[in-house]
Amino acid sequence: MKIRYEFTNGEISEIEVDESLGELLVELDRQAYNNDHKETRRHTSLDGMEYEGALFAAPDDPAAEVLRREDAARLLRAMEALTPAQRELVRRVYFENEKITDIARAEGITKQSIHERLRRALKKIKKFLE
Repeated sequence: MKIRYEFTNGEISEIEVDESLGELLVELDRQAYNNDHKETRRHTSLDGMEYEGALFAAPDDPAAEVLRREDAARLLRAMEALTPAQRELVRRVYFENEKITDIARAEGITKQSIHERLRRALKKIKKFLE
């Protein structure tokens, strides 16, 4: 029985082996194929994927990414220094983009009162970040 083997560099080699050894090699190849098929049928290899989306993309500038994360952590600590009402106001204005007039109308107070609350909260954040 002749066994054909293809090397990774593309070279092909055929050797003559006795029948029992040939059958054993064919059986081992079949088992290896079945195992690979069983493993890859339900799973996708990350090596085989093309990384086009931002999910797998590495940051363009790792140093800038580290600084951005540090700034975000400092801001979070500064937000924790605020009272719950101040934190809620800052969240609504800067993170949910609610208008100050809408907040004032919902709370039944003047727009100037909301501006003053926001000014005090921002002053406290600025003091914490210095």
